[in-house]
Amino acid sequence: MTGIRTPGVERIQDPSPLGPDEELDRSLRPKRLADFVGQERVKEQLGIFIEAARARGEPLDHVLLAGPPGLGKTSLAQIVANEVGARFVATAGPALERKGDVASYLTALEPGSVFFVDEIHRLPRALEETFYPAMEDRKLPITVGQGAGAAVVSLDLPAFTLIGATTRTGLLTTPLRDRFGVTHRLELYEPADLARIVLRSAGILDVDIDVAGAEAIAARSRGTPRVANRLLKRVRDYAEVRGTGSIDEAVAAEALDMLEVDAKGLDRLDREILRALCQKFGGGPVGLSTLAVAVGEEPDTIEDVYEPYLLQQGFLMRTPRGRVATESAFAHLGLEAPRGAGPRLF
Repeated sequence: MTGIRTPGVERIQDPSPLGPDEELDRSLRPKRLADFVGQERVKEQLGIFIEAARARGEPLDHVLLAGPPGLGKTSLAQIVANEVGARFVATAGPALERKGDVASYLTALEPGSVFFVDEIHRLPRALEETFYPAMEDRKLPITVGQGAGAAVVSLDLPAFTLIGATTRTGLLTTPLRDRFGVTHRLELYEPADLARIVLRSAGILDVDIDVAGAEAIAARSRGTPRVANRLLKRVRDYAEVRGTGSIDEAVAAEALDMLEVDAKGLDRLDREILRALCQKFGGGPVGLSTLAVAVGEEPDTIEDVYEPYLLQQGFLMRTPRGRVATESAFAHLGLEAPRGAGPRLF
């Protein structure tokens, strides 16, 4: 569910794909595992599994990639297809509404294809059972006819690899989750890895940037490559209009300040939530619906989009009575925490 937005205004720190930038984001994606920066444990394990499957002449086992948006789940799925030399077919859970939608994809797959389903946790429950025999037995049961004369016919499917991506693993049903032979969770990136990503993307975009400038952008990118690339493009615009076109630490800092992205990676909307908690409600606790009204956002948007990063940074706590701002939140806003500030559980 989307929150209340000013028409035409997008949130630069939101790791979800933005329409105008989506095509450019695709051009920045690595094509091979060796080019993928960060997530070393995941890369090592995937590399071993891919090499073993390739040596046996078999498709890779079904893979589940989990983690927050913008960390490279789609890129890794495409890399798997490139590494095994297979066709890449992509869709998303919400786009599959009927069994016929699933059947049209599965029956069109070529041997060894990589079938990628983004946001697989949003797959309608009624369709999950269609995937079970396809994943396990390479069979697609189809009901022919109606009523008493109906019969179930099984179509043979080619060997394929299903790669599912999810931002909310807990919403996957156990039967579906257990049918994935390989499961990886992607974690937020370290600033050093993000700086390498910024430098790589700058090379592709032909942007003149030094290491200090890349590190300045990486530090405010919320541990997310997609956000880092988005900030790079906006800093590039600033450098071309207000500077010489080159990006150093000073130019990056000026541009990010202009974009209202602070040193912790918080944007104006993040700070509005903290300011409402700290100034309007004395640090809390305050209920989610009340907080949502105070900042003009939908409760689901606050819970799913804003809160995860604020929680990770230690600015916010969830308690049985509601949301509470921590002392770090007061300090970040330059406010004095009220005496006895902190989580009040009861």
